[in-house]
Amino acid sequence: MTPPRTALAAGLLALAVLTTGCVAGTSAGAPSAAADQPFEGEVEFWTINLKKNFNDYVTGLITQYQKEHPKVTVKWVDVPGQDSATKLLAAMASGDVPDAVNLGSPDIGRFIPSLAPMDDYFKPEDLADFQPNLVEPLRQDGKLYGVPWYNGGAPVAMYRKSVVSKAGFDEKAPPKTYDEALDLAAKVYDETKVYGINEIPGPSVVSVLRYYGVTLLSEDRKKAAFNTPEVAAIIERFKKSYDEHGIAPGSVSKDVRALPQSLDNGQVAFTASANGSTLVNIQKNAPDIYKDLVVTEPVRTAGGGYLLNAQQTFTIPKASKHKKAAAEFIKFFTNGANQLAFCKIVPIYPSTISSTKDAFFTGTGGTEPMDVARQVIVKGLPKLEYTPMGTAKDTELAESLAEEIRAVFQGQKSVKDALDTAEKNWNDALV
Repeated sequence: MTPPRTALAAGLLALAVLTTGCVAGTSAGAPSAAADQPFEGEVEFWTINLKKNFNDYVTGLITQYQKEHPKVTVKWVDVPGQDSATKLLAAMASGDVPDAVNLGSPDIGRFIPSLAPMDDYFKPEDLADFQPNLVEPLRQDGKLYGVPWYNGGAPVAMYRKSVVSKAGFDEKAPPKTYDEALDLAAKVYDETKVYGINEIPGPSVVSVLRYYGVTLLSEDRKKAAFNTPEVAAIIERFKKSYDEHGIAPGSVSKDVRALPQSLDNGQVAFTASANGSTLVNIQKNAPDIYKDLVVTEPVRTAGGGYLLNAQQTFTIPKASKHKKAAAEFIKFFTNGANQLAFCKIVPIYPSTISSTKDAFFTGTGGTEPMDVARQVIVKGLPKLEYTPMGTAKDTELAESLAEEIRAVFQGQKSVKDALDTAEKNWNDALV
């Protein structure tokens, strides 16, 4: 996802890397716990930077749960974002862990050796209200290591109509593939001298390659699988677009949070696939650009879906002494009603099907960019495709590949040399 740059959006970005654990207890109608895991006592759970802005929401759920389960005492620990991974690693190494932890899905691969499979605690009926397309990617080697919580929603495409209209853009037939988007980007620059897009070659290039159906890793996740003639041709296509200014020159910057050319500053004509929260920044900091935007469905994968780069999940540490109790609280904390309540106080999207049937989502109308984006996002939730690489180094690998493509764009390496280097870097990292 493209990192937002306003204060509100920065808060959303911090929210997107929360680390929450869970409370011991049992939800209504749940089976009794095993003798060694009573639904009573004090249970610690963690969050990251939640107390400042969402204290009432979390404490409200804690109060409700404790009222329903009077033998449960909840100790809530809010961890600073910059310390979360280090603190969690230390806790897992010591064996003194919270009973469950909220992890951003890209981190699950990193922590899997210290996580308990959740299949014994979450039966099919417990998962029935979750979007299946969000649950299945959280399985590795047939075992479920996380339960979905919330996500940033389906991506949207945003076009500056005063610019793209000069290149023959038809908002009723927007680009459906990245190749079509790059074709439009070239026409836009030819007609207006405004750069087309800026999302390549940032770390999101891994996602862009997925739109082309590229297999990034071997089946056992131990070797790179992208060094093929087909991928070389795709990178050559990117380079051609960059040379022709369809891709903005500043796109080679490593600071993807503040690219020199963007929709915000009026130097880019459109984005083919972006997180809807980007609109928050544009509406606040570039109101004239916001009024000029046409929001449509984004480009699609070969299967007709939309890529989701990450989602928030709940996991249970292997060393937890209250695994069943933690699982029961996760069922409560992530149920449709509680997810809907959270969505009403922060612009996120639920993993539960029932939540999306509420009037809060189905009653969305209007023609403002923000209204249209919400409609596109909700409609796209069942089509989300979350396909993590599932290694302990997903972020590192994505940046390594992006760095090699930057070198191609800047004429420092041939496509072959860049892919050879990226392949070696990945294979070395995956040993």
